[in-house]
Amino acid sequence: MVKTPADKWNDAVIKYRKQCQNILKLSNSIRYAGVINAYGRTLTGMVKPNLKPLLKSEQVKNEFFIISTLMSLRKETVSTVGILEHVILQHQKVTIIILQKNNVTFYVSIDRKEKNLAKILSSIKKVI
Repeated sequence: MVKTPADKWNDAVIKYRKQCQNILKLSNSIRYAGVINAYGRTLTGMVKPNLKPLLKSEQVKNEFFIISTLMSLRKETVSTVGILEHVILQHQKVTIIILQKNNVTFYVSIDRKEKNLAKILSSIKKVI
């Protein structure tokens, strides 16, 4: 049976959702895992159960738009500086890890108190 574009899209979203679930399982410090497209639209995302999100809906839209714009603009420098491995944004309350794969961006929020960021980053790369 030939898959329609809608079937392929649903399969991709299900795959991303499972990856986000697996990312959340990596550490109790991980607050949020999500996948956004090149336009900043959320394809899937989930907050760790029993946690209150730090950002409001409009703030999330703006954050993801900024990140998608950054990632799109970075593509122009790949031939000069190489493929982007990851981005780490340090805030007072959380650390954000951003990774790209297959034209989507994985956005992971981690409690700032986490001390073993390198191990989590390595584990996230294995999941995606």
